[in-house]
Amino acid sequence: MKRAVRCVAAISACLPAYAAGPVDEAYVRSLAAPGKTVLVMEYYDGQGNVSERKGYASASGFKAVSATDFRVDADLTVHLYGIEPCSGDLVNRKEGFAGSCDDYARQGLATLLQSPRVIYCRAFFSEAGAEAQDATCYGYYNYPGSLDSIDMFEEQLVSLGTHRIAKRPDGTPTRADLREAENIGRRGYGMWADPRVASE
Repeated sequence: MKRAVRCVAAISACLPAYAAGPVDEAYVRSLAAPGKTVLVMEYYDGQGNVSERKGYASASGFKAVSATDFRVDADLTVHLYGIEPCSGDLVNRKEGFAGSCDDYARQGLATLLQSPRVIYCRAFFSEAGAEAQDATCYGYYNYPGSLDSIDMFEEQLVSLGTHRIAKRPDGTPTRADLREAENIGRRGYGMWADPRVASE
């Protein structure tokens, strides 16, 4: 039994939360509630099946508490898996920003959190109950007549250049699925507008 638990824990640590398959967009849209931002956490087992689901709703939305984390309630903070700010400071003249990489990335996350009707997050079941949980999150944005989209937070942040893919201790990327998004950012957006960051 202990060996099985260790195997599941090892799988959970190695596999990212996005490995559960494509998002059911109709389901995510169905979670919206008038006048509130709805957040749903889904916890997956090693076979990609939902083992637990928790829901939250807020009239004021959810706030960024760091470059990669946002607060759900007093007992839960969500950590966006596999992305990070650059190191040190950056300058983006086009956006009129000069300051720390952390501040720039936190502003990017705060912007994404301003207006989603639904935030849908996936995590492994080993995260359930933890105060800070690694997850992959999606936002459902709806402005009648102009926008109706479901976007992965990490993909958006990396393609805008507010964040980059984090690396494992051996130097390999934690999120191979975000390479295309980072290639977009590296065309000179966000942090990549600063030659010091681009040369890292």
